[in-house]
Amino acid sequence: MARVKVTQVRSAIGQSQRHRGTLRALGLGKIGRSADHAESRELAGMLRKVRHLVSVEEATE
Repeated sequence: MARVKVTQVRSAIGQSQRHRGTLRALGLGKIGRSADHAESRELAGMLRKVRHLVSVEEATE
């Protein structure tokens, strides 16, 4: 299964509680923090919610 690296690139200040919660669930919370995740339908939905706050790239193994 493919893995992706998610990095927070914008602040969560001023965002809704749902967006802040989604960032926390992704393992983020500060600008520049990154987390690796396996690709899944659930992850795709979470990334769609906060796509304006994060960057996504393929993880190198």
